[in-house]
Amino acid sequence: MVTIKDIAARLNVSASTVGRALADDSRISAAMKQRVQEVAGEIGYVANRAARMMRGVSSNLVGLIVPDVRNNFYSTIAHALSKCLEQEGFQLTLSESDDDRAAELRHVRELVSANVAGMILVPCARPLPATAKLLQTMPHIQLLREHTSLGKQWFGMDDVRALGLAVEHLLQLGHRRIAYIGPPMDLPTGAARLKGYRDALALSASHDPALELCGAPDDEMASGAGLGGLLRLERPPSAVVIAGVRHTHAVVNECIAMGIRVPEDLSVVGFGDEAGFGWWGAGLTTISLPVSEMATSCGLWFLHQLRQRATPLPPYRSISAPSLVVRGSTQEVADPEVLGRGGDPLAPAKTGSRNTRLRREASRL
Repeated sequence: MVTIKDIAARLNVSASTVGRALADDSRISAAMKQRVQEVAGEIGYVANRAARMMRGVSSNLVGLIVPDVRNNFYSTIAHALSKCLEQEGFQLTLSESDDDRAAELRHVRELVSANVAGMILVPCARPLPATAKLLQTMPHIQLLREHTSLGKQWFGMDDVRALGLAVEHLLQLGHRRIAYIGPPMDLPTGAARLKGYRDALALSASHDPALELCGAPDDEMASGAGLGGLLRLERPPSAVVIAGVRHTHAVVNECIAMGIRVPEDLSVVGFGDEAGFGWWGAGLTTISLPVSEMATSCGLWFLHQLRQRATPLPPYRSISAPSLVVRGSTQEVADPEVLGRGGDPLAPAKTGSRNTRLRREASRL
């Protein structure tokens, strides 16, 4: 392994001079610093990060903890943050908590022990007190989800408004039996999105708790207990709003598996706007999320605080606005069996061909 002594021998100077040059010490001339850098590159010298940390020097690493790297939402965040940080000489290191608070604590502990410059995290539902205590020892910021126990710095989205946009769109099309499929309520984002759904439906006096389904997307949500369970109701929904990216994947897969005609049988509003969502059928009507912009803003603000060496970080909250992208997966309610007797959208729906067919398709799962 090439060391500082090898560079010193090549330049015929002391190892301390090389060390100071690599540390950009003001006592070393610009010419010497350049010569040291040139020789270091020629012979393949790499700084010993562990030794630097033992001397109390902070690394150029910034930790990012997310719940699930399979979620396109979080991979987009990681990419945007990485590009933002690398422009200032910082490198992003990624950890996955799987929404497990013990795993989250383990990752935080490892990043603190590595003396990272700072940490950005999407916290789990109930962070452990030890996690909050460790985070107090270094610059950190919460992204997307917010827990007051972890600090007063947060970048996120208007989750209430996101689901409000989806429901309002369907109400304008005449739908009243609107189902909700989303993340658990113990997550801050899950609770906010469910609130947005309920608040928007309250205006139409058509809220039915039986149409709400909250949970993780990779167990009941991705089986017949998800959309299939809702469609087996005596009065199935005419539309569904989805409050998670992976929940959207699960619903789309169920629609395909059950042969549900979208939007003829069921209008669907998704969450997130991945490229593939525009390719499905006539295109998925969905909530577009300002993911890259939010992550970049978070990264730039965090970099500014690191340069200012602010201790502790000043309180800061930033809320990004979602938008609705209308494509072909939603349409007006035209079936009188959906609208009920006399065309009243709030009247009980008749038991007719649409409801019977939907229950038959759902029962196949």
